[in-house]
Amino acid sequence: MISGKFAITIHILTLLHKFPNDFLSSEFIAGSINLNPVLVRKEIANLKAHHIVESKEGKNGGTKLAVNAAELTLKQIFEMTFETIGLGFAKNQPNPDCPVGKNINQHLENLYSEMNQKVSAQLEGISLEDFSNQF
Repeated sequence: MISGKFAITIHILTLLHKFPNDFLSSEFIAGSINLNPVLVRKEIANLKAHHIVESKEGKNGGTKLAVNAAELTLKQIFEMTFETIGLGFAKNQPNPDCPVGKNINQHLENLYSEMNQKVSAQLEGISLEDFSNQF
């Protein structure tokens, strides 16, 4: 299912790109997003696991970008956030005796697959640097 994780992750990375020489605290980042710092730290942990950011503990600690923003695409960020877009299916199994019910989930799967291909193709051509330069 679609969530705000991609938007949160892009926001974090854009901030880190705008302050390349600083380790930004999760509180500072959370203040920009207007979000609880715990949720920010959760997304930072995911970015750290993918070696996109580095963190430093202590009084002057925080997080900074560990990769070249010109080489990091929004597609890569999207794939780190979730693997695909999914709008979901009905909670109940459709009636297999119904002409619509017996085929609806397969048609939805095909639609979602096409959507993901189009989203990936569009995001592939945009780097974090390109996106960040809008601000």
